[in-house]
Amino acid sequence: MAATHTPTLTQRDPPPRAVWALEQAGVHPLLARLFAGRGVRTADELDDGLSRLLPPSELLGVQAAASLLADVIMNRQRVCVVADYDCDGATACAVALRGLRLLGAAEGTLSYVVPDRAVHGYGLTPAIVDLALKHQPDLLLTVDNGIASLAGVAHARASGLAVLVTDHHLPALADDVIVLPDANVIVNPNQPGCTFGSKNLAGVGVMFYVLLAVRAEQRARGVFTAQNQPRLDALLDLVALGTVADVVKLDANNRRLVAQGLKRIRAGQMQPGVAALFSAAGRDARRASGFDFGFALGPRINAAGRLSDMTLGIECLMTDDVGRAGGLAKTLDGINRERRDVEAGMREQAEVLLEGLMQGDLAELAPPALAIYDPAFHEGVVGIVASRLKDRVHRPTFVFARGQDGSLKGSGRSIPGFHLRDALDLVAKRNPGVLKRFGGHAMAAGCTIDEADLAAFDAGFQQVALEWLDAATLARKLLTDGALPAEYFNAPTVRTLDAQVWGQGFEAPVFSDEVDVVSQRLVGEKHLKLSVRFGGALVDAIWFGHSEPVAARVRLAYRLSVDEYNGRERVQMVVEAAT
Repeated sequence: MAATHTPTLTQRDPPPRAVWALEQAGVHPLLARLFAGRGVRTADELDDGLSRLLPPSELLGVQAAASLLADVIMNRQRVCVVADYDCDGATACAVALRGLRLLGAAEGTLSYVVPDRAVHGYGLTPAIVDLALKHQPDLLLTVDNGIASLAGVAHARASGLAVLVTDHHLPALADDVIVLPDANVIVNPNQPGCTFGSKNLAGVGVMFYVLLAVRAEQRARGVFTAQNQPRLDALLDLVALGTVADVVKLDANNRRLVAQGLKRIRAGQMQPGVAALFSAAGRDARRASGFDFGFALGPRINAAGRLSDMTLGIECLMTDDVGRAGGLAKTLDGINRERRDVEAGMREQAEVLLEGLMQGDLAELAPPALAIYDPAFHEGVVGIVASRLKDRVHRPTFVFARGQDGSLKGSGRSIPGFHLRDALDLVAKRNPGVLKRFGGHAMAAGCTIDEADLAAFDAGFQQVALEWLDAATLARKLLTDGALPAEYFNAPTVRTLDAQVWGQGFEAPVFSDEVDVVSQRLVGEKHLKLSVRFGGALVDAIWFGHSEPVAARVRLAYRLSVDEYNGRERVQMVVEAAT
């Protein structure tokens, strides 16, 4: 198996004045250090109350969207929601349908369609418009897609439909000029001219904000008063789930949305489908954390869109029938197990292909970027495999699978300092006709090519990587929070940390300490189990997926976790790296 980088451990340097200010405001001393190291300067920034959310009025187009939807509800017109096949799209669809129902949409006026990844591809395509037309809607409402769907929106308008696009992705480019679809209204914090203070809203967050604006419009029209208006905060469990699962940056506004959702879940206030997913994943909703969203619930929803039909995921989030929710959650759990098996096989095959690309030490890895394809790969999990390979070799990575139409569908993941969507744009300019379609973000993107063009894509992608990547960018770095005072190595500290909102751009704590290794052995054939001397005591450590022994004295970068066994709690280090 190919070797992996040993990362350079870099320690955060929290400003002492910020740490002091947070401590003076009553923040736990360890949390004060951690928060200050992530850019928090005052305790006021930690206020997660709903009143601290950025106002919807700052979103470009939101007032026009509110007027449009308020009219549609008032006139009992039909709305068809066009969803996406990932967790953000599924939660956004459920939020849209549940929210519009709360705001008075008449029975029988709401429907939804969601693309099949293998059949339709991504977004509002003309084929998806035709599917939506079977529901005889007056309005198409996109969630988590649509900003780059020029042909789909044009087809919908030509078919006599009004179109409201709610999205958070980057718009399409044509000759370096941003091109927007000809929708009636667009709400997207990343569209030109939008001054909304958070560009990091997930698709579900954008839809939630649109609902807030609709409710305000209805108040202005006298439909509701402040006293009898619907409680849209009942949807925040879904908003939190989709936000974390989509790995958007958890800026202050997103952290508030997630914190509010977690509070409701811990208090038992959640959709039946969310409760059923916690149960199917074997997680305790009373201790819900962002980790549960990202690694337990999110993957089960995503599995439906990868290997089956995202309708299963949306129906799980939409149903109010506890029994049906439980059955759907079990089905999703089974699909997720199948997804893990498929992924494991693909990763093994990808590792073999990777070996052929390696030249000795990883620092001399032949390609500066990877483009891997095998005819046996499954289109639904190429993104996950790309992410795993990227993590192993610290190179921008694309993994391709053959789609039903015979073309290759690629999903890419990048490293800090290499903007993947912009790289694809440059490959397309230099190699006209090679990329049939592409889009995405800095860290994740997708594209479609003909199999005959794989070599040309590979060469073009590597050339951009050669030009853009330098030794500093290619050096893997792991940011740590420094040493953990021994008195905090306990279960209450772990629970305090787990109760916070961590995620992309506000990463969970990783500590680093020098320890003496007393014993080490392999468990499950591939995990290194350690007993180390830390703070004068013997503590357990586990390094998942690592089988090589470590030195007798070593610096570990680790997370804290509580291992519960037979009713006993034992704190352990979960090792991320050793130097």
